[in-house]
Amino acid sequence: MPGDPIALLARSQRLSPEALEEQRRAFGLDEPLFVQFVVYLRETLTGQLGVSLVSGVDVVDLIVSRLWPTILLVGVGTLLAAVIGVLIGIRGGWRRGSAFDSSSLYSSLVLYSTPEGWLGMLLLLLFAGWLGWFPAGGFSSAAGLALPVLALSLGYVGQYAIVMRSSMIEVKAQPYITLARAKGLSDPDVRRRHAVPNAVLPTFTLVVLSVGFILGGAIVIETVFSWPGIGLLTYEAINTLDYPVLQGVFLVSSAAVILAAFIADIAYGVIDPQVRQS
Repeated sequence: MPGDPIALLARSQRLSPEALEEQRRAFGLDEPLFVQFVVYLRETLTGQLGVSLVSGVDVVDLIVSRLWPTILLVGVGTLLAAVIGVLIGIRGGWRRGSAFDSSSLYSSLVLYSTPEGWLGMLLLLLFAGWLGWFPAGGFSSAAGLALPVLALSLGYVGQYAIVMRSSMIEVKAQPYITLARAKGLSDPDVRRRHAVPNAVLPTFTLVVLSVGFILGGAIVIETVFSWPGIGLLTYEAINTLDYPVLQGVFLVSSAAVILAAFIADIAYGVIDPQVRQS
């Protein structure tokens, strides 16, 4: 990471050259890069991520205090997006070529292609600025969760709907669907008992995997809505060159992605008999 956080601190607090060198020694920034890296690895293995160069607060405590708002935002947003996206994909894929399928497919593509930051600013301008229905930002009340969740989930609604629709179309052409129809099952029963349980597996994997990426990539949404989570903490640390905080956030984000992939592998084997038997 480029830049000198101590020099930035000196400009903001007008430190003398002697105090500047003292701060650099206190944070170990006067050591060679290799030595700094070895020290970082040793302290990371013992759960010590250092202290913030700006606030002086322990990085672990700082990340933990900001982690729960992000988990709340990501959890509610992902659940909402998964439910709506799967339902849209089921209906669109089962009735391929219908008016609902065409309109939902185009809408999903638009939502999936829309930058979430731009979408968040539109929602903020409309519902918080013009209409005044929701607070402009922060986490002062439950209403403050509505706009960030909506902005975060809309794009993933489109993604999940597209994947679910594709899976439904593929499953609908399988021989066991034809066999189920030949046995006299009604169309809703064929869809509910045979099509959906098989078609939902790829979407389920995508949802679990995306949780890790959303958790580490909610910077834009949290910055737009001043949501006090990991994303806003990352943005603040970038602006102030707070290296220990950035290193801690990157570590947590990477761990979230790896953990999500591990959970997806385990869960897929549990819900899919073919994977479990193999």
